[in-house]
Amino acid sequence: MADGATRPDGIVELRVHGVSGAGADQVLDCPHVRQVAGDRSGGFYRPRPGYPDSAGTDGVTLEAYRWGDLPSGTAVRTLSLVFLLPFMLCNVALWMVPTNPASKKGFMALCRVLALTLTMLYVLSIVGSTLDLLAWRCMGEPSCLAGRTWLSWLGGRPPGLRLGLLALVPVAAIGLLWWLSARQSHSFDAFRTPSTAASKHRLSAVGQWDGAPLVGRLRSVHVAAAFATLDGTLLAARASQHSSGTMVILLVATVAVLVTCLTLITVVPSIDRSDPSPRVDAVFRAVRTLACGLTVLVIVHIVISPAPWPQVDVLPGYSAIVAWLFVSQTVLVAGLGALVLRRRGGRRRSPLRALGAPVFITLAAELAVAFSAELVYRVSDLLDRGGTTADSLETSPPLAYKWAIFGFLLAMVTALLVAAVVTRLTRRGRRRAARAIVSADFPDAPPTTADRMRRVEHAVARARFTERLEPLSVVYACLAAISLSTSLLGLLQLLPGVVAQRYLGVPQGLVDFLIGVGSYLIAAVVLGLVIGGLFAYRTAGFRRYVGVLWDLGTFWPRAAHPFAPPCYAERAVPELAKRISYLVDQGHGVLLAGHSHGSVLLAATVLQLPARITDRVALLTYGSPLGRLYSRLFPAYTDDPALREVGERVGWRWLNLWRDTDPIGGWIFAAHRPGEAQTLTGPAALVDRRLRDPEDVVAPPWDSVPPPILAHWPCESQQAFTEAERDLIVRLRAGR
Repeated sequence: MADGATRPDGIVELRVHGVSGAGADQVLDCPHVRQVAGDRSGGFYRPRPGYPDSAGTDGVTLEAYRWGDLPSGTAVRTLSLVFLLPFMLCNVALWMVPTNPASKKGFMALCRVLALTLTMLYVLSIVGSTLDLLAWRCMGEPSCLAGRTWLSWLGGRPPGLRLGLLALVPVAAIGLLWWLSARQSHSFDAFRTPSTAASKHRLSAVGQWDGAPLVGRLRSVHVAAAFATLDGTLLAARASQHSSGTMVILLVATVAVLVTCLTLITVVPSIDRSDPSPRVDAVFRAVRTLACGLTVLVIVHIVISPAPWPQVDVLPGYSAIVAWLFVSQTVLVAGLGALVLRRRGGRRRSPLRALGAPVFITLAAELAVAFSAELVYRVSDLLDRGGTTADSLETSPPLAYKWAIFGFLLAMVTALLVAAVVTRLTRRGRRRAARAIVSADFPDAPPTTADRMRRVEHAVARARFTERLEPLSVVYACLAAISLSTSLLGLLQLLPGVVAQRYLGVPQGLVDFLIGVGSYLIAAVVLGLVIGGLFAYRTAGFRRYVGVLWDLGTFWPRAAHPFAPPCYAERAVPELAKRISYLVDQGHGVLLAGHSHGSVLLAATVLQLPARITDRVALLTYGSPLGRLYSRLFPAYTDDPALREVGERVGWRWLNLWRDTDPIGGWIFAAHRPGEAQTLTGPAALVDRRLRDPEDVVAPPWDSVPPPILAHWPCESQQAFTEAERDLIVRLRAGR
């Protein structure tokens, strides 16, 4: 057979790794492996025959699916994930719809409009750096041009010519996003799934729904809105002192493009069609083409218009446009929060279950604002030749950005203080619960293990802090939304330092200093994300904590923002489904073993398999976030009915292994902690198996150190994992 020496009627154990991105040799615990299907990005591997330990438990055939390079890949792509992070968070928020929303259409409309504002903000940050700071301010000041030959060639030129030429920079930036968005999905284009779904549950749509048509339509809308944003900024500057028939026509056309973009993503239902439609797609492309042509006309008009330009220090209208965009984002976030709070769904109630979407989309907006403000501030510092006080700079950024940075600093500091307080207040309760768990696990521990017992208690207490992140994230999102709303003060031409000194008695110099600190804090965050993104896919231990953000974000299809990183599930899930179906059709039973996020991929895959396939499938999950994180964050997709359907499809041949020391994975249906009453009945009550971690607090006779605390690390080498394998293998062979 092409796969090697797999016996008919045998069992194939297909292991799927988690966010650690482990190699196939690590997943299979075998140093000699070979690829039997797939490619370098996502492939299936087996041990090489003829080597010791090439077979699994009870002689099963081992196989591993390695998908770690699908969401990561090269360093360039990893860096793009960092800078596209706001778009990714906004896209993830769309999938956090509550189980029973008051209005699903309204929810999707608000998410998509907020996503559109992020694209507009991206354009405005480039406009602020090039048109406001460079073309308008610096190139009009001899002192700024002195010693800068790369700028002096435009010195003394008319403002219209300077604006028209440097407008090509934001045009190129828009084109770059356009190109990246279209190029990123090429590696997944060949993986298309059947048109009929095996399950009606929403989770089955991940990896089965063809998102290419929707992404293409969204891309056209966002590109059109991006060009319209550039046009509106240029026309606002020109209209501040000059008006003509041509100007009115261009302004009306620009507003019409923006209104059309909003209508297409909020009202027109054809945007969500999963099949290509020549007529529908032609309409979206026409809007994009008209926006591109309009930009050409606007730039030409700006360059050739003979009317004089206003003699002001800043680009007219730009600061007001930025401030109004920030205020609009605040209103939209508040509207989204009010919408999801009108009705809550699901059995496991938590604040983040209802507010997950507003929280994530607020974080996306806050991060986008921070990135934009930092770009403008860094260009301002470069042009100012190291000025010290922000308000005295000849290239000082707009007030909206000053308020945004000031608000970001206050939100960050306040959130950290709240987190410190919550950590302190909950420490005693978490340690008390951890002490009870550890005492029940090791009732006969000798006194000499007191220090080891304390370490285990600390590990359990730290892992239980995950549940505290829910209210903390809501608090930070509220603070971030408030900081965005302060941009309204920029419209009133109020400086942060003046307001603080007048109403709070805080010295203006201190506020200016804090704005500078906030700017460098944002720079540190950006640098940290870049370093984290680079190391996340080169260091397994580092990626275990950082990589989870990328893998979670890129798991969901692009349904809100087309410039978000592509969804790797569009390849991984159908690829897994095809491989499992092939193995079953060859007469094999398949034991699916998924660690961490691998269990999420397998759950979505099981919901896509037909009954004739799942009758020969068993499921083993360990370190799974399905119940602990996904059911809270994505209640409409991984709620209790969805998880029960997964169990029913595999005939409840499902075991889930979890540890109290794990900060990510957990139980799915029942915890089964020692001393706790068992309330759940039925086959779901037999799914979860709790693993004692560590296995012991004393060193075994054959070792000099006690067993390690594994927390979220895989458990393939543990005896409990082998017992779970053997249990499911027996059930598969018995056909039950």
